[in-house]
Amino acid sequence: MAEGSPRDLSDPAFREGVLDLLGALAYGELVGFFTIVRDAEGAPEMSIRMRLAQVAVTEFAQYERLTARIEELGASPEKTMEPFAASFDEWHRRTEPGSWLEGLMKVYSGNALAADFYKEIAKYVDPQTQDLVADVLGRGSHVEFAAATLRAAIADDDKVAGRLALFGRRMMGEALSQAQRVAADRDAITGLLVDDGSGTGADLAELTRLFARITGNHTARMEALGLQA
Repeated sequence: MAEGSPRDLSDPAFREGVLDLLGALAYGELVGFFTIVRDAEGAPEMSIRMRLAQVAVTEFAQYERLTARIEELGASPEKTMEPFAASFDEWHRRTEPGSWLEGLMKVYSGNALAADFYKEIAKYVDPQTQDLVADVLGRGSHVEFAAATLRAAIADDDKVAGRLALFGRRMMGEALSQAQRVAADRDAITGLLVDDGSGTGADLAELTRLFARITGNHTARMEALGLQA
């Protein structure tokens, strides 16, 4: 990367955007850890509780990797995550699972919605951070576990499908609202994502396609369970 280019970490505005992305992801992983631990307590079988505990451990390990990168960039993880606490806590409050199956749906689809949004932003960060984000947000074995468990529950009880489809739609709406709030509230993230004439970032047409991709991915995940998005 050329000295002083928008993708150069020596550029304060670009560095702030990278840190914002890392802070949002780190806080998301931290809250995800606590949320999955609580959801595991309501699971009906010991095997499911054990598997969800493993998912929670993975979430915390990813949190540690992200905060380590924040420290590498010379910033405080606590201060970097703090601006995102209110919006993330509100999203989790508004998508509180009403059952352990809805909690599992949040693991399968809810977290993936946020991941899709931040993967899009990560296209515009430095290569080292991009590789880290791609690895952290990569499709893990817990997603397949969640999908298989949900399919089995849907097959056993037709009523489950309707409740999960409704919960999935609620998560979709809340996730898009949160993504828009984050982009609006954090100028540094907006600067990463939106082309201001510098030639980096997305133009209006690409932003439209971006949200269409996120919506399409969610629809595909729901259809994979036999549910309507």
